[in-house]
Amino acid sequence: MGLGLIAAVLVAVVDQLTKYWVLGFFAARGGVPVVEVTSFFNLVLTGNRGVSFGLFNNDSGMNIAIFTVVAAAIVVGLLVWLRRAESALLRIAIGMVIGGAIGNVADRLMPSRGAVVDFLDFHLGDWHWFAFNIADSAICLGVAALLIDGLLGRRETRR
Repeated sequence: MGLGLIAAVLVAVVDQLTKYWVLGFFAARGGVPVVEVTSFFNLVLTGNRGVSFGLFNNDSGMNIAIFTVVAAAIVVGLLVWLRRAESALLRIAIGMVIGGAIGNVADRLMPSRGAVVDFLDFHLGDWHWFAFNIADSAICLGVAALLIDGLLGRRETRR
């Protein structure tokens, strides 16, 4: 369980540090919402009050309550799974999802934010992928590792 908890804490801390940096960076630039870094990547400052990819993105205070309760329930379930996980890959993957969920919920609960801070914007010409953050990345990578473990991981069969 320790390896998963370390991954969760690491993801949550790195996520919050990068969001703190991004908020300061954009505040120092006078609120300019987009900074072109390369021909395919921008730093942007967006606040997502919804769920993945901006679904249900509105200013409703109910969103904060509902999404926080749902995330808390998911984290509790993941902690139970983490306690039973046997492989290091599985523990790290579950920890990454837990840390990402905690990082995004922390944003929603901070009165100064009230929304998840997204800032990574990859694009191809005028086509932009949805802006995301470190927590979102950790959740996606953690889920991918869970799928790989589920599909390719060795399981002993009981006789």
